[in-house]
Formats: sequence, C-alpha cells, structure tokens
Amino acid sequence: MTSATSAGSLTLADDLTISRMGYGAMQLAGPGVFGPPKDRDQAVAVLREAVDLGITHIDTSDFYGPVVVNEIIKEALHPYPADLRIVTKVGARRGDDGSWNASLEPDDLKAQVRENLLHLGLDALDAVNLRVGSAEGTTEESVAEQFGALAELQREGLIRHLGLSNVSSAQLTEAQTIAPVVTVQNLYNLAARQDDDLVDRCAAENIAFAAFFPLGGFSPLQSGTLTAVAARLDASPQQVALAWLLQRSATTVLIPGTSSVPHLHKNVAAADLELPADAAAQLDAIGR
Repeated sequence: MTSATSAGSLTLADDLTISRMGYGAMQLAGPGVFGPPKDRDQAVAVLREAVDLGITHIDTSDFYGPVVVNEIIKEALHPYPADLRIVTKVGARRGDDGSWNASLEPDDLKAQVRENLLHLGLDALDAVNLRVGSAEGTTEESVAEQFGALAELQREGLIRHLGLSNVSSAQLTEAQTIAPVVTVQNLYNLAARQDDDLVDRCAAENIAFAAFFPLGGFSPLQSGTLTAVAARLDASPQQVALAWLLQRSATTVLIPGTSSVPHLHKNVAAADLELPADAAAQLDAIGR
C-alpha cells in the first residue's frame, strides 16, 4: 500500500511536525497556475487522496490561481485534520495576464497573510514563507523589513512559524536575527545543485529544506544516468529523483505537485524506494 509515512516525518517545533513527503498544490489551478482548473472535482479528489495517503504537509499560496487553489483546499479538507499543516507563502501578486509580480511592501505582505487566512478558512497559518527571489535565482538584498513585518503578525498570533523562499544563506542568517526560521524553500533537484551548502546548513540547524521543482519544473529532468538507474531499480525516473532528494539530507522535504490521483500515487511511492549506495553515487554525479 502506497503511503507517505514511509518517508518519515520532521518535527520543526512543538506544534509543527510535517510529513517529509508533502504535496504542492500549485498544479490545482488552471494552465500557467492561473484561473480555475479544468476539473475542480478532480482537484478536490487529489487533495483528499493526499491526506488519505498520510501526507500532513501541503504547500500552497494565495497567488496560485490567484485564490483558486486555496479555495479548493478549503472545499476539499475544511475542517482540517488535526495533524495537517498548511504552509503558504507571500511576496507576489498576479497580473491580469497571469504574470508573476513581486509585492514585498510590508503593508501588502500583511494583507496577503490575511487573504490566505480568509481563503483557507483559518484563524492562524501554520507557517508562512517570505518569497523574495525568483525561480531563476536569489539576490543578496536585505530581507529585514519584509521578514520583520511577518514577525509582527507572528507576535499577534496570525502566523505560528516563519520561513523563507528563494533565498541565500546570508538572507537566512539575517532573518534569524529577527525570528526563528523553520523552513527554506528553494529550487533544488538532481541537476540544480547550487544550494548544496544551504541544504547541509538546514540539516545541521533542523530547518526543513523544501526542494521546489524537484523534477525540474517547467524543464523536466533529462539524464541518461537517471534513466539507467531507474530501469535498474524498476522505478520511474521521477520516483528515483524524488527518492534521491529524500536521501540527500535528513531535513529535505518534498512538495511535488499533480492534478491527477494516479500520478499522486506514483509520486508518493518514491517514499518506499531505497537507493543503493552505488546508485546514489551515480545520481549525485549528475549535478556536480
């Protein structure tokens, strides 16, 4: 029986334990993460199946859709299971054309938090990531003002825990002088290894490193080595890539997304896949 519990869980605080095999809700919106899905009932079914499979970690944002995905999560799962933790993010708004536009003014960040609360039907958010860079890379700009605004809402009880997305190690250090950081969410996968040192740092400090685009995102992973290892292990290349991430560090967490129940099962099955040492070494060389 496929189950996310095979990947184990990660305790980041007394009230924050998440399944290492999570679910990223981005693909529940329409094409380009914009507008409603083609099949809303299927989107609801995927979320309910994710919970049934033992996933207690759902990643989302009000700028997915926008609003659409959070409303589907609420429809599918509210009132939420006691062990479910929803991690959202702020720092962007969508244009009428579907464009992604940074929105980092402190007052608007606070407004985005309140919008996430409203559309998810919550009084407090389990964790909120401040998104400051982009999928293309990070910057070294100060995050103090923006992170400080979220820390204010944490003190008010609207946010329980804080995280960062698309950030550098220096930005993590700066944020930690303001409030504890429980999660970092950056682009990372077999081929995109620019954050190797940050992955190791997060493991040392018991910070969840949520690898987004674990399968390459808009440019799917393609590697002869990956294909060969997958064939040898009688698994799909996608399952092997996810399993490698789970074995990469003790605090790596996965948030692969899908709008299909069968595809969800295939992703979750990666939790049961153990990579032999020689296979892991072959895979590790892909991004070196």
